Amino acid sequence: MGLVFKALFLRFPMFLFLFLFLSKAEDFNAINNTSDPARSLASKCNWFRGKWVYDPSYPLYDSSKCPFIDGEFDCKKYGRPDNMYLKYRWQPFSCSLPRFNGLFFLEKWRGKKIMFVGDSLSLNQFQSLNCMIHAWVPNSKISYIKRDGLISVTFQDYGVKILLYRTPYLVDLVNEKMGRVLKLNSIRGGDAWKGMDMLIFNTWHWWTHTGRTQPFDYIEDGGKMLKDMNRLIAFYKGLTTWARWVNRNVDPSKTKVFFQGISPTHYEGKDWNEPTQSCWGQTQPYFGNRYPAGTTMAWVVVEKVLSRIKKPVYLLDVTALSLYRKDAHPSVYSGIHRGTDCSHWCLPGLPDTWNQLLYALLF
Repeated sequence: MGLVFKALFLRFPMFLFLFLFLSKAEDFNAINNTSDPARSLASKCNWFRGKWVYDPSYPLYDSSKCPFIDGEFDCKKYGRPDNMYLKYRWQPFSCSLPRFNGLFFLEKWRGKKIMFVGDSLSLNQFQSLNCMIHAWVPNSKISYIKRDGLISVTFQDYGVKILLYRTPYLVDLVNEKMGRVLKLNSIRGGDAWKGMDMLIFNTWHWWTHTGRTQPFDYIEDGGKMLKDMNRLIAFYKGLTTWARWVNRNVDPSKTKVFFQGISPTHYEGKDWNEPTQSCWGQTQPYFGNRYPAGTTMAWVVVEKVLSRIKKPVYLLDVTALSLYRKDAHPSVYSGIHRGTDCSHWCLPGLPDTWNQLLYALLF
């Protein structure tokens, strides 16, 4: 399997890597001030630049009436006492988002297949979209299938199938004799993504995991077997492999491709100038003009990879608007996670806005 190297955290390569992306990072707080086709469809409105406003008509559905929400996202069921986090609507500065219409969505995508590909944040958005649609057609015939890392929900009266393919890294994670290997240059699982009418990809959450929560023992890069390497560089290489897959396998006349931007966490209150806090107990968004912690380099990597991809891939740029929602996590009100979950999002909640943005870009 090749020589096993010790962890590679070499200063010089990392310095070069950060230098290459520095100018991108400096522009983060003014994101989406561009008509880059990798960022939005042909729209005069910048949907991603705006503010959170109170809206008493929210949420868009009742969690107790949606059959698709897992316990890890069902904050009301598991005791969250406050309701204000449910009442915020994203308001772009230069226009307004169209109100989501699930019946219109089903009619426009009649007979089509939509697939979310990624980790548990993809599951978050997948369940949100199904709940938003179900609220419009609560009596529609529905089939639900869960098998071998694949979940599908079919709204049978319309022939619309919405699927989730779980893969935390997009690139392959395989079991070999020496252990679990993350292969930065390989996507064998991509055959399952073919034939879709829309693909929404996501990855980043698991690239930062270390220790007992790390699901791999080695990283394979360019034929070399590494015990570890800088995770940001690994993410860049893995995402570049995914970009090559898109270039080789996607026909833009048949398939729309989106990449869900980096979903932020709120474990450290110093990020919003409250150093003793976390997401637990937060009841309001951050309302400042600029989020104090600024960008994550992962967002910059996504921007760089998408800028070089040849096929049209549209960035669902949820990072900045999600950074403000320190109040929207399950925290201790989860049916699965022990401790405090400041990574995922309550449903109803923030992922509904992600899907409203998807709706706006599509229609």
